Amino acid sequence: MSARFTGLVATAAIASTFLVAACGATADKGADASSSGDAKPANGLQIMVPNSPGGGYDTTARTAAKVLENEKITGSMQVFNLPGAGGTVGLQRVVNEKGNGKLAMQMGLGVVGAAYTQKSKATLNETTPIAKLIEEAGAIVVPKDSPYKDINQLVTAWKANPKKLAVGGGSSPGGPDHLLPMQLAKAVGIDPKDVSYVTYDGGGELLPALLGNKIAFGASGFGEFLSQVEAGDVRVLAVTSEKPLDVLKDVPTLKDKGIDLVFTNWRGIVAPPGISDADKKVWVDALTKMHDSQAWKDEEKKRGWTDAFETGDEFGAFLKEQDTSVAEILKQLGLA
Repeated sequence: MSARFTGLVATAAIASTFLVAACGATADKGADASSSGDAKPANGLQIMVPNSPGGGYDTTARTAAKVLENEKITGSMQVFNLPGAGGTVGLQRVVNEKGNGKLAMQMGLGVVGAAYTQKSKATLNETTPIAKLIEEAGAIVVPKDSPYKDINQLVTAWKANPKKLAVGGGSSPGGPDHLLPMQLAKAVGIDPKDVSYVTYDGGGELLPALLGNKIAFGASGFGEFLSQVEAGDVRVLAVTSEKPLDVLKDVPTLKDKGIDLVFTNWRGIVAPPGISDADKKVWVDALTKMHDSQAWKDEEKKRGWTDAFETGDEFGAFLKEQDTSVAEILKQLGLA
């Protein structure tokens, strides 16, 4: 049976003292939807990224903000970073901002796991689910001067001495970049407890470590490395999707190389607890319009993202499923 990790079938200055207005986020009043065909843009909305600039969350949030602005779905969007503790510093901030309908947080599988491994007092169950946006395959990557030209060469060396070959990821234990190599280890016969995993706060920190040969290989969303792959600085040995990716046509999947594992990450948006129904509707409506736009579809294609749009209660149910699944896996690894 295939070892599938679906359902787990898996964003500029740091503003730690940034103040967020506590008033509700509403569209400008006075717009006549019946005569204009649409409401005026929502203003004053902000997206917090709970890790460092340059990673997957950061890229997703800034791409979404660009489309929302350019399509005049919202006014100017503010995206700011509040990194720390695998995303749980940001999670605590969101929970503390109870009732603030202008604020939302970019998040994903990494925050789900970090809430357990970082023993966060704040939980995702306290937040208001807004929308699941995309899914993205993982990738096993090495620097251009790595001796490993093929995933099976890497696996052979890894199996011979798993503690010696360090793997780096842009998430804390419990996040997708940690869960991916643990699942890969199991798939190739390595005890996950023997894996030497080095955690970095997002792809913005992971990439320099990879290029500086501080780790033997990296495990993260493939989108984190596209520019470096195109520049020839990084080599992708395999992707973790079911089928090869259009943006990396010459890169095999793990299954292509005889490794029975599929792993896909996901990213979404949550808001603070206790926001009004009207404020929630502003966010859901704005992101729905964004999702339906050609500009967003173009960004998904450009970045190799798989559309996975869900909103409101549907996304809320998905979050609860993810929370349960991640908790079970982390218990097996002795991390929760």
